[in-house]
Amino acid sequence: MQFKHPEFLFALFALVIPIIVHLFQLRRFQKVNFSNVQFLKSISLQTRKSSRIKKWLTLLSRLLALAFLIIAFSQPFLALEELVGKKSETVIYLDNSFSMQAKGAKGPLLKRAIQEILNNTPEEEKISLFTNTESFTDVSKQDILNDLLQLEYSSNQLSYNAAYLKGKQLLGNTAQTIKRLIMISDFQQKKDPVAIPADNQIKTHLVKLSPVTRQNISIDSLYLERNIENELYLHVLLSTTDIASKNTSIALYNDDTLLAKMAVSIPKDGTAKTAFRLEENIKINGRVTLDDPSITFDNSRYFTINTPEKIKVLAINEASDHFIKNIFTPDEFSLTSTTLNELNYNDISTSNVIIINEVKQIPVSLLNALTPFADQGGIICLIPANEGDLDSYQQFISGFSTEGIFSEKKQEKKITTIHFSHPLYRGVFDKNITNFQYPKVNNYYQTNGTNVILSFEDNSPFLFKTNSLYVFSAAINQNNSNFKNSPLIVPTFYNIAKQSLKHTDISYTIGETNSYDVPVTLGQDGILSLVSEKEKIVPLQQSFPTKVRITTEEVPTQAGVYSLEDQNKNSIQHVSYNYNSIESDLQYYSLITNEAYEVSESVTELFDQIKEDSSVNELWKWFIIFALLFLLIEILLLKYLK
Repeated sequence: MQFKHPEFLFALFALVIPIIVHLFQLRRFQKVNFSNVQFLKSISLQTRKSSRIKKWLTLLSRLLALAFLIIAFSQPFLALEELVGKKSETVIYLDNSFSMQAKGAKGPLLKRAIQEILNNTPEEEKISLFTNTESFTDVSKQDILNDLLQLEYSSNQLSYNAAYLKGKQLLGNTAQTIKRLIMISDFQQKKDPVAIPADNQIKTHLVKLSPVTRQNISIDSLYLERNIENELYLHVLLSTTDIASKNTSIALYNDDTLLAKMAVSIPKDGTAKTAFRLEENIKINGRVTLDDPSITFDNSRYFTINTPEKIKVLAINEASDHFIKNIFTPDEFSLTSTTLNELNYNDISTSNVIIINEVKQIPVSLLNALTPFADQGGIICLIPANEGDLDSYQQFISGFSTEGIFSEKKQEKKITTIHFSHPLYRGVFDKNITNFQYPKVNNYYQTNGTNVILSFEDNSPFLFKTNSLYVFSAAINQNNSNFKNSPLIVPTFYNIAKQSLKHTDISYTIGETNSYDVPVTLGQDGILSLVSEKEKIVPLQQSFPTKVRITTEEVPTQAGVYSLEDQNKNSIQHVSYNYNSIESDLQYYSLITNEAYEVSESVTELFDQIKEDSSVNELWKWFIIFALLFLLIEILLLKYLK
C-alpha cells in the first residue's frame, strides 16, 4: 500500500494523547456505610471491573476511528510499484498485409483489430501507431480515426524484426517513462523467424490474431511457353491451403473481353497447372481470375504481351557476316551489316548493339564514336582478327576497362568450360552439360579477362565481359575455329544482343527490384509515367539516345496493367505488376510468452490486462467508512454497555 500524501501519517503520533489521558485519569469513589457489608462489597467489585472493560473498549474504538481518519487523509492506494509516478509511452505496430484479410471469429482480422484499438484507447491518451505503409506519431484516437477506418491492405510487409526496431525508435530514449511496444499481427511465417531481443526498458506485447480457417485458393504464377508444335500457351500455376478444390473456375480476359474459361481441380495443400492457348502477334493486356471469397488479393494475376520492338544491330565486318545474318533475323532484329570502309557513323548512335567482326585495325575515329555509345548504355562485341593490330586492340579495350588482350599464340586449344551461372546464359540450359563436342581454335590471344563466360581447357578466357564490352580472345572464322558450327554460337550472340535492350517481361512483382527498357527517344525534359485506373506514378528512369531504362521497386503499390505514357499522355506500351504470392501461404508462427515479450490472443484482452496492471485502487473511502464504523461503535459502547 502506498500514499499520495504520506506527510499526514505523522498525525498518528497524536493518538498518544487519548492514551495518556486515559491512563492518568483518576476518579475517587465516595464510601457509603450499609448494614450488610458483605453484599455491598460484592457489588462494588463487579462495578469496577465492568467500568474498566468499557473504558478500554471505548478507548480502542476511539483510537481506531482517529487512526483510520488520519490514514484516509493521506490517501492510500494500491498499484504496481514500478508504475507509480511514471508516465506511459505506447507505440503500436498494426500489420496491414494481405494475409490479414483472413476471417477471424468476428470478421476480417485487420478490421476487427482496428475496431478494438479504437474501442479500448482512451480519448485523451497520446499514442504512436505505424503500419506497413503509414506512420502516426504522438496522436490521439480522434486524430487517426478516419485514417484507421480507411486503412488499405498492403503488399509490402515489414519483417517482424524491422517492425520491432522501428517501434523502438519511435519510443525514444526518454527516462522515467513506461515504454510499451504492441505488435498486432497474424504472425504469418516468413523467411526469417520472430527474433525479438529482451529489453528491460521496453515492455513488448505481441497480439497474435488467428483466423478461424486457413482455407485459401490462389494463383501463384503465370508464364509463357511453346509446345512442340510451336503454339504459344499461357501456363497458370494454382495452389490451395487446407482445402481440396474441385472444378474451380479459371477465366482469361484481355482487358474486359473474356477469351477463355475452364475448370481446374486442386488437391488439398497441393498445386495444379492449366494452360490457355494464345493467338500469335496479338497485343494482350491480360488478366487471369478465379473466385475465392476467403482471401481476395491472390484471385487475379495480370500479364502483358506487347508487340516487341526490334533490336538494332550494327555489324562492322572485315570477315564473313553470314553467321550474323543467320542469327539476327528480321522478325526480332533490325540488322545493318557493313564494312569498315563503308560505315556510316550516324548508324552508331541509333543502334543497340555493335559487333566488330574481325577488323584488323580499329581506327581512332571508330574508337571515339564507340566510347559515348557505350556510355549511353550500348553493348559492343569485339571479335579480333588473326594477325590483328594489337596496339589498336589494346587502345580500344583500354577505353572501357583495365583488362585487355596481349600477344597472339599459335596453338590449338579446345573450348571446354561453359560458365552456366553467367547472366548471359540464364535460362538457356536446363542442366550443366559436360559431354558436348568441344569447339576449338588454332590461334588465340592471351588475355587477363576476369568476368569469363567461355574458357579454354587451361581456364584462360575465350569469351569475357568487361563493363559493356564483350571480347573474344580468338577469331572465329572457318580457318581458325569451328565455333560457328557449335550449338553455343546462337545463344551467345542472341543473348548479347538481347541484353542491349531489356524487353518487358509479361509481368513484374511489386516490392522487388525490376528493370526494363522502353525503346523510345525522349526530349531533354521528357519523362515517362506509369498510369492505371488506381494510381499514377513517375518511376525511376534513365534516358539514353535510343531507349529509356525504367527501374521500380516499392512502386507501384497496386496490382494491375499500367500504361507507360510520355509527357504528352501518349501511350507507348503496357506493363503488368502483381502482388507477391508469399502472402497466400497461410502458415503461422507458434508464439508463447517469454522473457522478451508477452503474447495475447486479442487486442481487447491485452488492453484489459494493461488497464489492470496500470490501474490505481484508491482506498481512502474504505478508511473513511471504517472511521465512521468505529465512531458508531464508540457511541454504542457508551450508550448501551452497562
